Amino acid sequence: MCGIAGTYRWPDGKAVTDRLTDTLAHRGPDGAGRYGHAAGDGEVQLGHRRLAIIDLSETGAQPMVSGGLALTYNGELYNAPELRAELAAAGVRFRGTSDTEVVLEAWRRWGTDCLPRLRGMFAFGIFDERTGDLVLARDQLGIKPLFLLRRGTGLMFASELKALAAVTGGSLEVDPAALVASLLYYWVPDSRCAFREAEKLPPGSWLRCRADGRVERGRYWNLKDVAAEGQERARSGELPDLAAIVEESTRQHLLSDVPVATFLSGGLDSSYLTALAARDRPGISAYTIGFRPEDAKFEAMPDDLRYARQVAEEFGVDLHEIEIAPDVLDLLPRMTHHLDEPIGDPAAINTYLICQAAREAGVKVMLSGMGADELFAGYRKHLANQLALRYQRVPRPLRRGVSGVVDRLPVATARRGYRSVRFAKRFLSFAELPEETAFRRSYTMYDQDELLALIDPDLAGTVDDVLTEHADVYEDNELDDFVNRMCLGDARMFLPGLNLAYTDRASMAASTEVRVPYVDVEVVKAAFAVPGDRKIVGRQGKAVLKKAAESVLPREIVYRPKGLFSAPLRAWMSRDLAPLVREVVNDGVLVNSGFLRRDALARMVAEDAAGQRDFSKHLWHVLTLEYWYRGATSGSGRTHP
Repeated sequence: MCGIAGTYRWPDGKAVTDRLTDTLAHRGPDGAGRYGHAAGDGEVQLGHRRLAIIDLSETGAQPMVSGGLALTYNGELYNAPELRAELAAAGVRFRGTSDTEVVLEAWRRWGTDCLPRLRGMFAFGIFDERTGDLVLARDQLGIKPLFLLRRGTGLMFASELKALAAVTGGSLEVDPAALVASLLYYWVPDSRCAFREAEKLPPGSWLRCRADGRVERGRYWNLKDVAAEGQERARSGELPDLAAIVEESTRQHLLSDVPVATFLSGGLDSSYLTALAARDRPGISAYTIGFRPEDAKFEAMPDDLRYARQVAEEFGVDLHEIEIAPDVLDLLPRMTHHLDEPIGDPAAINTYLICQAAREAGVKVMLSGMGADELFAGYRKHLANQLALRYQRVPRPLRRGVSGVVDRLPVATARRGYRSVRFAKRFLSFAELPEETAFRRSYTMYDQDELLALIDPDLAGTVDDVLTEHADVYEDNELDDFVNRMCLGDARMFLPGLNLAYTDRASMAASTEVRVPYVDVEVVKAAFAVPGDRKIVGRQGKAVLKKAAESVLPREIVYRPKGLFSAPLRAWMSRDLAPLVREVVNDGVLVNSGFLRRDALARMVAEDAAGQRDFSKHLWHVLTLEYWYRGATSGSGRTHP
């Protein structure tokens, strides 16, 4: 796991690449390198920051140059041993044991055809000295990031957007459509970028820059096709052996020359991975979090710690408990900087603090249960959308009566919040809408009218564009299975746009690699070969994964109520952050610029304070957006997106 950067036919490319690479130092504190070569009428420069995990010797150093190819690579290749054996049998002689060298030799032998054969997480740039071509590539599911910026025939790329912003001297313009999307989702979709000129290389794709200025793009893996193939397999009636596939993926994700630990929340996903990892690595360490008792009580949070301790004891895991009572006033701007784009999920703080604690204990690699909810329909929204179909069959007068009662209930008093009331209000906000609109409303922050009331009226067309994009992605499939349509939408948008993005950025800010065994090509293929009625059974989400986990975990863990990898936002907003909220509403840069409307924000604050509606998540995101925007515009003098 590392930081990569580079330039291609870019003015002053050597100095620019050095600055890009320096900005990524936290991603790779174990070493740095740079490579340069002529490319057409210009030059290519590749930079690298190393986090040494496999082959800690100099033979794993980067950029790696061999036989006319130069590679800067970020990631882990879990099937490197198998590919190494195949290449060695074909006559390739390896100098070291790194997976980087396997990627380089696979590229030499197969070119872009090697990409679908790579099982892991990766982003890389590879330069061919003979042709003068530079190719950028990104893994199948978008686990690893790759940002790029093109001007004329020149290109620069980096693992983080802040690197591109830093070297362009504040000349990048904020993209208002990305901010509108961020308000809607509380994250920026992978298809958009917070700055106009910059872009993210799409998952499962490559981009080739030729010395004559031509640029070619290709896609080598498409989730939509995988889902369609899975549906055909499901029709045959043969279910994949999910337990064996998850076990094999977990074992492969333990490949490392340094210690590996796990996240252990006490929920199904992390408990299952931890139990499997402990079989392979007895005494493995795990990290879990708890909150100040008064915060957890106010938020009515489940006692996840009890379950984490139970799993640790049963499987001989060395459990490290971290109580999160952070100085959020200090952490908020720091996390906003690390996250690169306005991402309003406080779980990023948890990830950062856990990785920081692990790193201080000498752990560089962590396994996470990320991805299981998206692939196996484990979120409340999946079940809620199914229940909504039944609710729509309830006679209209009865529905009106239910809505009237729930509308009058408070979501909180001064002493505590009421989760069941919050869920009921949320459910009724989308329960009668058409499928795609209901699914979008079940996990986004605002409906169309609320969003329009919150932002500059001139951006109404942008709101339409953002909503249309969601509909286009959601409907871009031939699946006849409602549950799998939701899972596919999540795997294409929610997973890379939010969960994988904050996991990568928050963990790498602490110089720690997080691996995600559920977000593995073989697990994903298996997930879409499972019919939706085996994912949600009755009121049980992730039913098929729970069935697989029964052979390893106690039933009490498998079928416990779903926990939340989140933070006590209501407690923070009503105590620690209340003065900051008032400042941002009354005199924030986004309000003063006209992007956000003060009256709409003030109304949200008042309704939240009165306990009538829960806007804690919305207001937290407004704070993250404000801090991100201040940082993004401070060097450019711009005060309006």
